[in-house]
Amino acid sequence: MKTIRQRLAVLTVSLMTTGALGAMAAPAVAAGGSPDASPETGGAQAAAQSCTKATDQESGASAKYEITSGDDTRTYILHLPKNYEQHRNWPLIVAYHGRGSTGTEIEGFSGLSSLPAVVAYPNGEIGTGSGYRQAWQGAPYAPPGVDDVKFTSDLLDQLQSDYCVDPSRTYATGKSNGAGFVNLLACRMADRFAAFAPTSGAFYPQATEGCDSAKPVALLDIHGTGDSTIPYAGDPDRKLPAIRSYVADWAARDKCDPNPSTRRIGTDVTVYDWTNCAAGDVEHVAVTGGGHVWPGTNTYSGGGHVTHTIAAQDVMWRFFSEHRLAAPRGAMS
Repeated sequence: MKTIRQRLAVLTVSLMTTGALGAMAAPAVAAGGSPDASPETGGAQAAAQSCTKATDQESGASAKYEITSGDDTRTYILHLPKNYEQHRNWPLIVAYHGRGSTGTEIEGFSGLSSLPAVVAYPNGEIGTGSGYRQAWQGAPYAPPGVDDVKFTSDLLDQLQSDYCVDPSRTYATGKSNGAGFVNLLACRMADRFAAFAPTSGAFYPQATEGCDSAKPVALLDIHGTGDSTIPYAGDPDRKLPAIRSYVADWAARDKCDPNPSTRRIGTDVTVYDWTNCAAGDVEHVAVTGGGHVWPGTNTYSGGGHVTHTIAAQDVMWRFFSEHRLAAPRGAMS
């Protein structure tokens, strides 16, 4: 496995200085294209690359949809990138909001819809266990009886059937309770996602059930050391692990060297990279003094300090672009 220094050398990372963009963006992706190919123009090449699945949704726009999962009707926001119709195999990112938030809100502050990918923003269920707020499986306040793992599987089946997305380049991210659920997906759905990127994650015991026997996965974790909602040092009263211990557990599952390499970005970001892994990649980005927020955003995403040294969506896009599934479920047509 490459160290982060090797990755940076290969990817030619550039610093972004406007909006919510930050360090570690991956310019290897052509604008409006896919990570492994630049857009083709003209003749047979254009026809071969174009999407053949019809949709009424406009490229560069977002729309709300419903899906039946089990006995429930669930909803999600779907964003199609610019020039969507010109390519047949877009990466797919599924982004899970935090407790009490919505798919619309995480789209608004995350910057994920600016990436050259199809992005789905599912909405959690409301139940008494969540304090009458939308939440996800994997937390003590999750709606009783909710099966968000099945919902995710059903959502992937629908998106891979109806849209021009590549099952081998499907990724999951989320914030807070949504990030905790992303960890649950890493433990249970390693055959559907190529990489996972929890941010400000709430890793309750319910979010780590079955993880001891989980398959190795590529995982990038981002967390602020000044997070007062989900403390970086952990919270024994809520059975929340220390974040460094949580990431080290994934490094152990991936059979990486136990001691990570480290590097600094600016004055407030430290990157920990576990190397020589038997499978998967494990990386942790610690934001010194960072709050319970989405790094790099200019829109409210939670309490505490927001760094602009990096932007979370650019860090995870660089990480996602390095990983794909060898034998994904689902097929392109």
